[in-house]
Amino acid sequence: MTTEPPRRKGGSDFARLSRRISGAGLLERAPKHYAIRAGVIGLLYAAGCAAFVLLGDTWAQLAVAVFLAAIFGQAGLLAHELAHRQVFRTRRPSEIAGRLVGNLGIGMAYGWWQDKHTRHHANPNHEELDPDAGAEILVWSTEQAQTATGLARIIGPWQAFLFHPLLTLEGMNLHIQSVRALFQPWMKNRLLEGALLFTHFAVYLGALFLVLSPGKALVFLAVHQALFGIYLGTIFAPNHKGMPTLRGQNKLDFLRKQVLTSRNVRGGWFTDIALGGLNYQIEHHLFPSMPAPQLRQAQPIVKEFCAEIGVDYHETGFLRSQAEALAHLHRVGEPLRSADVERAS
Repeated sequence: MTTEPPRRKGGSDFARLSRRISGAGLLERAPKHYAIRAGVIGLLYAAGCAAFVLLGDTWAQLAVAVFLAAIFGQAGLLAHELAHRQVFRTRRPSEIAGRLVGNLGIGMAYGWWQDKHTRHHANPNHEELDPDAGAEILVWSTEQAQTATGLARIIGPWQAFLFHPLLTLEGMNLHIQSVRALFQPWMKNRLLEGALLFTHFAVYLGALFLVLSPGKALVFLAVHQALFGIYLGTIFAPNHKGMPTLRGQNKLDFLRKQVLTSRNVRGGWFTDIALGGLNYQIEHHLFPSMPAPQLRQAQPIVKEFCAEIGVDYHETGFLRSQAEALAHLHRVGEPLRSADVERAS
């Protein structure tokens, strides 16, 4: 895993795989799929908002909170695909739609997400280069555990047990990070992003406290944002957590870097919809601009090619993927638990 194999005739391994994928027509846009999908998400979003207004000041609104958490998650997946240009081939329509869905629709800064996610794709599971693999709150390797400080040092020993409770904060964290990004010099179109973002917050919070009593509004807010965070976490956590991490200068080629650090989740049509195609994480990382509905067709081609060249291709069921991620978190937290025991004795 640390050395790059000799290059075969016909270009790199990834180039050879790309020719098979392109020959199968799997990189073509899917406008009909996205027109239907965006329309359905938009209608369900509107239906949830209408139900919220019509129900009025009642605890039955918690059912609406659950429903809208799922719709916000689906909108987030659509924004993710817009950022990868899976929907539109060019940048401008992708950005316009992405800001409408992300900033205005769910309170997520499109520019912040795109920058962060692009860096993740370039170096997945790299402890120094992947923003999703840094030891800020959780530790992802024993090396990180040995040097952990702050919250990671406090939470790390028992992070496997705290992982899903912490996901209840992920929705709020997404909003906070979006606002913080507005003050970063690298953020483009800050005025537009900020205007759309704060319009979302004003309408969202205004509706809550106009329609509901303060107590019910706060409970709705907590339930909606907590479930939104859990949904996002269960979509993204199985993709890389528990897979090999990288450090320093690695010699893996593009194909191996993407495949060996990713995990696929088996499932049928429901899994495809619920996880937005990210259950085909290996294929998505190899071909990030491939429209989501075509990832299922690409999967057997990629799996067969990996078998041909001797590259491990890991896939498992949804529950097993969660168990593997939690087991990894518990295992890498061992140095911190041992250090606590030593101090206590």
